Amino acid sequence: MGNWQLDPYHTQVEFAAKHLGMMTVRGHFAEVSAIADIDPDHPQASSVQVTIQTVSIRTHNEARDNDLRSSNFLEIDKFPTITFKSTSVVPVGTDQYTLNGDLTIKGITRPVALQVVKYGEFSDPMMGHRIAYSASSQINRKDFGLSFNMMLDGKFVVSDEIQIMIEGELVEQQPAEATSS
Repeated sequence: MGNWQLDPYHTQVEFAAKHLGMMTVRGHFAEVSAIADIDPDHPQASSVQVTIQTVSIRTHNEARDNDLRSSNFLEIDKFPTITFKSTSVVPVGTDQYTLNGDLTIKGITRPVALQVVKYGEFSDPMMGHRIAYSASSQINRKDFGLSFNMMLDGKFVVSDEIQIMIEGELVEQQPAEATSS
C-alpha cells in the first residue's frame, strides 16, 4: 500500500443539474484535496478520503454561485466542507471499479457508489508515480438537505438529480527519509 495525494493541477470535481428541466448547468469545486492508500496491484484493498471546500463552488455566474453558497443550498458558513470517505472498492471489469463510500453534505451522510475507470499509470523521475482515474455518480440533492425549490411556470428551477463527474491524478508520496543524529 502507498500513501497518495491528489494532484490539484490535474483534477476536476464537477457537477451538473438541469435548469427548468431544459438546460444543463455545470459547475465545479476549485479547492479539493484527497489522500488515498492505494495498492495498484490490489485496488480492492485501496481507500480514499476527499475534502471539498464549499466556498470554492463555481458555475461561471457570480449571482448563482453566491446563491449556492447561501442558506438556500450549501450554507458554507455552517458547512465549510463536503467529504467523501470510501468504504470499499469492488472490481467490475478491467480497470473498472465501484467505489462505495460515505458522502457528507451539510452534515448529512449518505452512502454513494461511484463508477470508477482507471485511465492509466505513469512513473516519471520529475513528476513522480501517478495514477489517473475518472469517477461518476448521480445523487438526489434533497437526500443531503439541499431542499430549496422554486417553480416558474410549473417547472422546477433546479432538478433534484445532480450528476457528479470527477477526473484526477493521484501522486504517490515518498516516505520521509530518516535523519541521522
